[in-house]
Amino acid sequence: MNPYPRSINHIGLTVTDLDKAIAWYQEILGYRLILGPLDLVPDDTYFGRMARDILGSRLKRGRFAHLATGNGVGLELFEFDDPEAGQRENNMEYWKNGYYHIAITDPDVTKLVRQITENDGKQRTEVWEIFPESGYQLVYCEDPWGNVIEIYSHGYEMTWSYPKS
Repeated sequence: MNPYPRSINHIGLTVTDLDKAIAWYQEILGYRLILGPLDLVPDDTYFGRMARDILGSRLKRGRFAHLATGNGVGLELFEFDDPEAGQRENNMEYWKNGYYHIAITDPDVTKLVRQITENDGKQRTEVWEIFPESGYQLVYCEDPWGNVIEIYSHGYEMTWSYPKS
């Protein structure tokens, strides 16, 4: 058995406009740009070979940037020049294996939803109370590139250790 829980280091999201995404995540969620944007080119440089190894031979060109969140978990944003790059038709394919959303915490859920929708994002669901009469809320939204963002009013451990009787 593992002696301790591993921390989440960062989350990687693909967007169609890296510069706009950096600005959006800075303005709306308050994240801080710590590196980039940098080019991703599968050439014979050290980082080019690494990019080709990680992303495969199909990679033509791209860019990426790293942002810091409020609790030290990183957000890595990618933009690719591949011809088929773009948004998926259905961004909530929860029935498929793999990641389908990131979740953040903000004590004023409705205010953040308003900021998201006023800045080209989308509200996917109603604001729900997780447990009746708990005051703990959640809502699903999307950034302007279709990446699904769940918003909790309280931290993860606090929310899911709430007395459920």
